[in-house]
Amino acid sequence: MTRNIQARRHAEDGIALLIAIFVLLLISVVAIALLVSSGTETALGKNYRMSSTVYYAAIAGLEEARGRLLPKNPNYFGASVVPTPFPLGQTLYVINRGVGDNIVPWDSSNTYYDNEYQTEFGTSASSASWSSVHSVWDNDIQGIPGPIFKWVRINAATEQSLFIQVNSNGYSTSPAIYYDPAHLNTLGNPWPSLVLGQTSSTAVQALEITALAALPNGSQKILQYLVAPVTVNLTFPAALTLDGYSDVYGGPSHGFFQIQGNQDPSDGACSPSGPVPYPVLAIGVPDNTDINNVLSGIPGGQGPNYTGSGSAPNPPSVKTFNGSSYPNLQSVQSLNTLAQTIIQNADAVIVGGSAVTQTSLPSAMSSTNPMTIAIQGDPTVPSQGNFSLTGGGFTGYGLLLVTGNFTYTPDSNWNGIILVIGQGSVNTISGGSGGAFNGAMLIAQTRDTSGNPLPGPNPGPATFNDTATSSVGRGYFYNCGWIQSSEAPLTYKVLSFHEIQQ
Repeated sequence: MTRNIQARRHAEDGIALLIAIFVLLLISVVAIALLVSSGTETALGKNYRMSSTVYYAAIAGLEEARGRLLPKNPNYFGASVVPTPFPLGQTLYVINRGVGDNIVPWDSSNTYYDNEYQTEFGTSASSASWSSVHSVWDNDIQGIPGPIFKWVRINAATEQSLFIQVNSNGYSTSPAIYYDPAHLNTLGNPWPSLVLGQTSSTAVQALEITALAALPNGSQKILQYLVAPVTVNLTFPAALTLDGYSDVYGGPSHGFFQIQGNQDPSDGACSPSGPVPYPVLAIGVPDNTDINNVLSGIPGGQGPNYTGSGSAPNPPSVKTFNGSSYPNLQSVQSLNTLAQTIIQNADAVIVGGSAVTQTSLPSAMSSTNPMTIAIQGDPTVPSQGNFSLTGGGFTGYGLLLVTGNFTYTPDSNWNGIILVIGQGSVNTISGGSGGAFNGAMLIAQTRDTSGNPLPGPNPGPATFNDTATSSVGRGYFYNCGWIQSSEAPLTYKVLSFHEIQQ
């Protein structure tokens, strides 16, 4: 019996070793799996980092080009580089060279050749009428590392280049694609959309912006925007437009004050076939009743001071305008939409009460840098949108939107567009003299005294009152040049964005 027990014990010798070896093997497999997983995670992290780097580099290229389309950008391309409209078959390349880079996108032998152009247009990039400018980061000119995109291309968009059918009748190579924010569908409802060609005065040309970014390891990314300018798209029937019903006008009794709808002698932009209607009325109103309201507010003997299109100089050039020719001015809704568009895209939005004066305006505003400025408040607190130009002979430049009441002294100057949309009230008070407004002013009441939108559809009475008794300004002078500079695009809206597969 003892010998049998001992035999069984000898038969079990080494089982612990086998278990230990198995455990070691298991641990080794787990360790190897962890190492492989760690290496995979590292590789994935590296790939993600590279992919993100090249992606955001391409985004930086798109945004530089989009920003430089705006005249207010210090590195603006200029109308000669990016004309309006942008011709089909023409391209602009923004080149961003790194140290040792040779970037020639239109050369098929170049490392950074633009193959995408041929995909979109069916011809080589070299066949286009191309031009090029340098990026603001080119050759590290800023002295600090910049984004690593290689080039950005800007060109007019077509159905073929975008691979979309605007009219559902094939991919045409012309005309160029436009974007109409005021487009209506077949039922007459608002339906902003792409259209072929400039089918209306509100349609603006859409541009393609395509960017290539590349890393030293060969990683590349091509991204593309479709953009269109956001503009106020305004034409004015008069130097001073009272866009309401039962309007109130009280002009100063002084021979020095004038309202002219014909060209100011200092302006060279208007011509008989100019880009904006010219000449215009001195004062424009929407209906005949308002003509009498305005005429009764012009002091006796001052009729010859109101000149422009229509019968002038006596009786004054005060007439009605055809509302269908000025779609943005027809209703409370369209005027409030216009005001919101400006507020959303303004260079500066200033919120405050009656204490808001010229001291609150951006210091960067100048004759070479006209700006879009909105004076806004809580719509239910009308005084928050009030604005005053009072004293010191201040001169402003650009587009000014006042949603409350606008007050100024006769020594104040503004070159551009003034829109008083909301409370619709303008008052002149005593203080200095000799100031002038060159461009156009529009006054429209779209809200009641509590700040609530009027039921419409027609705006309420617009009010212009000159209560200055000891001084007088030169007046209002329609000026095409200042109107045009103030109507430069507020921004370029991104209509679509996508990555192009390579």
